[in-house]
Amino acid sequence: MSARTDRLKRLVKLQKQIKALHETRRATHIAQAAAADDEARALLDSLNAASPLPGLFPDIYNRRIGSAIGRKEAHTVKAKEESGRVATARARTTMVENAYREASRLDERESAEREQIEALERKLTGRK
Repeated sequence: MSARTDRLKRLVKLQKQIKALHETRRATHIAQAAAADDEARALLDSLNAASPLPGLFPDIYNRRIGSAIGRKEAHTVKAKEESGRVATARARTTMVENAYREASRLDERESAEREQIEALERKLTGRK
């Protein structure tokens, strides 16, 4: 393998790791948005229930519900940003993989040509 092929192979591995990182971060943001949504729904349900506690502290419940909704929206925005990064990483990975495959084919072709030339040289030197 040539130095270029080795570098491209390492770059493919790195790009896949970067893509996996962004996919993981996106999934984390989606999970956190869902958790914040669940928290807001649970707080709203308890506020609407016949429990005396939310009636004593409605401001606290309303602030927590607002905070949970804000976290949900923030994590949803971050998940969308990570989606863009995932798409970019996927495109870069595809480009590097294509370059690596092409470099590998070129290395194999050069190696085969070298072997053919050596075989011809051995034949020619054997005839003399």
